[in-house]
Amino acid sequence: MDGMTVLCVENRADDLDTLKSMLEGIGYEVVGATSARQALDLLTTKPVDGVLLEYDLPDATGTAVRAQMKRIRPEVPVVLFAGVGMQTPSLLRFFDSYLKSENRPEEGFEHLVA
Repeated sequence: MDGMTVLCVENRADDLDTLKSMLEGIGYEVVGATSARQALDLLTTKPVDGVLLEYDLPDATGTAVRAQMKRIRPEVPVVLFAGVGMQTPSLLRFFDSYLKSENRPEEGFEHLVA
């Protein structure tokens, strides 16, 4: 994976461990966070290629955190998700494909971001 690092933000320790294991299993280095504050601190201090961000955090909503992240590091993709479940493998496949893509479709979608 050429040393790509993912910031994984999930407030439930068991779910964070699951996500970290799955991401590491496909070659990513993973930095974990369990709160918005911790995630924002890590984003400013660690090299991060992408962010998986739980929507429901104890100290903020995922949409608010995503907006802050995009102000700090606009080039880093941030994917919001709501819990770990049957959809998680599909989410991770999408995220993996997106991070590996050289032609990310960000341009032209700015109007969709709140």
